[in-house]
Amino acid sequence: MKFLILFISSVMVLSSCVKEELPVPKHDPGNIITNTVNMGSNYKWQVYFNLKNNTVVGENLKTSWDLGFETSSDGYRIILNSSKAMYAAKTNQTDFSLVTDTIGFSATKDFDSPTGNMEQTAIGDWRLIPNQVYLIDRGYNELGSHQGFRKIVFESVSDYSYAVRFSQLNGSGETTLQIPKDVNYNFTFFSFTTSSTVMVEPPKIDWDIVFTQYLEELSTPYLVTGCLLNKYKTMAKADSITAFNSINYDFALSQLLSSNINVIGYDWKEYNFTTSSYLVSPNKNYIIQDQNGFYYKLHFIDFYNNSGIKGNPTFEFQKL
Repeated sequence: MKFLILFISSVMVLSSCVKEELPVPKHDPGNIITNTVNMGSNYKWQVYFNLKNNTVVGENLKTSWDLGFETSSDGYRIILNSSKAMYAAKTNQTDFSLVTDTIGFSATKDFDSPTGNMEQTAIGDWRLIPNQVYLIDRGYNELGSHQGFRKIVFESVSDYSYAVRFSQLNGSGETTLQIPKDVNYNFTFFSFTTSSTVMVEPPKIDWDIVFTQYLEELSTPYLVTGCLLNKYKTMAKADSITAFNSINYDFALSQLLSSNINVIGYDWKEYNFTTSSYLVSPNKNYIIQDQNGFYYKLHFIDFYNNSGIKGNPTFEFQKL
């Protein structure tokens, strides 16, 4: 009897030490939010948007910059301002003074991959041929005016900065410049107009998507107007099958997302030649995972404002 009492007491003690299973709390989605950004009827603005705060966190004229320099300590890659339809070409010449024209440029020019793949930039790994001169086509402003050419040499890169030398093709305005790195941003941006660095993107932790023009690879490189992802820990997937209202948190978790920055892209709208206007497809939905791991669903519902002016993407989104 004594042993039986001890056994029962022991079982009761052990039972009291086992934690009760708690139910997993229901995942409550946020409200469906509608917002509009203004790129201008000629798409002159690049507009940066934060989904969590439902806020435009930055905007700049697309003509305000030409090159973006990777900012990580081991970074060396350099991007072109695709919103101006910029191109670059290697000259295979290391004597800066001998490059004075654009002969052969059309045959060798290249543009950055619209996916944002840093292994597929027009400039590429410039370190392979030290002091090679590059020709840069600065593209076009929002009025269609060509911005001219420059020649440039990327002289060196360290954990903290780049050294570059650039000028007009005839050698005038030759400048040597140190371009600093700041890991709080994806890139340090540079303008040939001011011969200096310029502020463009907000800090990389402050935004999720940017509304901008960019070169897309169609049958030929073509300047399109759309929406790109922040390359910093942001992913997305397009879905034209599942209804917007049916996309929930569990569905988002089951999807394979991509880090290509043009997943959302431009083709949520199409141009109707009969009506000479853009038509938006609200059935093209996008699942976005931000840098903090939160999921959102988004789709577009208009490209015009209440006055009928284009360049005003209106979209609905919801935190899942």
